[in-house]
Amino acid sequence: MSKQDSSKLSVDWKALLGSDVDFVREVVRDAVQEVLEAEMDECLGATKGERSSDRKGYRSGYYTRSLITRVGTLELRVPQDRQGLFSTEVFERYQRSEKALVDALIQMYIQGVSTRKVKEITEALCGHSFSASSVSRITATLDAELAKFGNRRLEEAYPYLIVDARYERVREDGVVNPQAVLIAIGINEDGRRCILGVEMANRESASSWKEFLLGLRNRGLRGVEFVVSDNHAGLRSSIPEVLPEAVWQRCYVHFLRNALDHLSHNADKDCLKELRWLYSRRNVEEARRDLVAWLQKWQERYRKLCVWVEENIDETLSFYRLPPQHHKHLKSTNMIERLNEEIKRRTHIVRIFPNQASCLRLVRALAVEQHEEWLEGTRYLNMDYWREQKKAIRLTPRVA
Repeated sequence: MSKQDSSKLSVDWKALLGSDVDFVREVVRDAVQEVLEAEMDECLGATKGERSSDRKGYRSGYYTRSLITRVGTLELRVPQDRQGLFSTEVFERYQRSEKALVDALIQMYIQGVSTRKVKEITEALCGHSFSASSVSRITATLDAELAKFGNRRLEEAYPYLIVDARYERVREDGVVNPQAVLIAIGINEDGRRCILGVEMANRESASSWKEFLLGLRNRGLRGVEFVVSDNHAGLRSSIPEVLPEAVWQRCYVHFLRNALDHLSHNADKDCLKELRWLYSRRNVEEARRDLVAWLQKWQERYRKLCVWVEENIDETLSFYRLPPQHHKHLKSTNMIERLNEEIKRRTHIVRIFPNQASCLRLVRALAVEQHEEWLEGTRYLNMDYWREQKKAIRLTPRVA
């Protein structure tokens, strides 16, 4: 009979521990409180009321402090001494754990975990839920480091520059509007890709693009010889104004998409397919010869398209000035488009940003992540070809 009672008591005890959260919290609180008292005794060299020649000081009451743990929030009485000698290690250890948790929250946010999901995860981990607004405040701790990245000096020369913009939905004054995220990627003389700048603008315009490019120059951008972008009017006008020494390449992928505006939906697909082939020729002379043949073949059926192509295609053939080994990488903005897709994958979860600062914070955090990955990875381009071409141009005698 006694064995049965003992077994029953054991089962009840386990059930109590497993189900009564308040009971577990009290047990943990009492244990932590005992640790605080023991630390005070050790600090003073004597227990409460003890007479000792080794005593270093005297107690002076308590103050209350909350400690968030896995079993919930503990309300603790922290002992004090008259001389202010006592400093507990309990909260220092907690702060280290809290910092690790905050770092984890930031990483979850950057990786695209929704604030609602972060709230659920933190509640399961530490018995305390962080609201969506709390998570947003925590991520604001990123701002100082991200500002350093966004405003850093550009010490190297960047012969190649790729610029583009994407749009995110941002709430301002209670109204949700698309806002532009301006991004610049440079390729340095070592052939590595670097994210040079990420800024927000209310919209793409000549003034916003000029301000963005001037900001890069003021931070030290130099040595730009070749710029790739789409045909946005504001950007197109700003590039020669801020970077007059650079040759502009209009993205051929965007150009082919724009060509669809001059064709009917049931047009012959071979027309654009053959136009695309021009961009895989070995040099510009070969491309121009094929262009003449293309115009002759299609101008009767698609006169409007052929006129438009003939007027605008030169802007897309600038890449033929570069070493052949660099053509496929710099005839379009595909490099930055891939970055934009990764940004979209993360920002899609947020859907609508509460303000411009929160949007810039996330996109810059993703940019830092990608920037570091590129620097640690293999070189994107072999710039020896570029150096050899420049040397050959310098040594070529000029015709009088």
